Amino acid sequence: MKLYDLELSGNCYKIRLFLNLIQQPVELVQVNVLKGEQKTPEFTAINPRAQIPALQDGDFGLGDSHAILVYLAEKFARDDWYPTEPETRARIQFWLSISANEMARGLADARLVKLFGAGLDYERATQTAATSLTLLEHHLQNHNWLVGDGPTIADLAVFPYVALAGDAHIDLNPYPAVRAWITRIYDLPNFLSMPGQIAAEQTV
Repeated sequence: MKLYDLELSGNCYKIRLFLNLIQQPVELVQVNVLKGEQKTPEFTAINPRAQIPALQDGDFGLGDSHAILVYLAEKFARDDWYPTEPETRARIQFWLSISANEMARGLADARLVKLFGAGLDYERATQTAATSLTLLEHHLQNHNWLVGDGPTIADLAVFPYVALAGDAHIDLNPYPAVRAWITRIYDLPNFLSMPGQIAAEQTV
């Protein structure tokens, strides 16, 4: 199994983190997006959207970080990370949607501006980030995890760009419940870090 990866991508990190947490080996293949390697015929045969991450599992290829999280949880029968109850799965899908929309257009876009000089609207991204962080804060004031009594792929989908808020020049001090949640994820067995995450002492 191969993961087409970029170390500084929060979406790629979601997959690396999940595989490390469940101790499933994977071959990492670094993709040079500046050289357009994600647009080659070889890559688009795996992910026609020409985006990272992409997963190659035998003859099966799949793009999109959330689709990959679902696939891996199903493949390795990790009902602890992706429970089978319809209501629980629906709640997980809710947070996957938040990750793909509000988090992507907020925290992730703001990080792209500050870290990579992307030509995006930083003010609009920070406003979206504030809205999504407030939603997350309110939820986590009464819950340790996004869905249920333990971590699920919902937490892994939302977590990366929140923990990378410093790269986006966004302060998490106004969100103590969010910072406590980040600490709980840091404390998971086999946790895998990535460059740019807020330091552990900033989460308490």
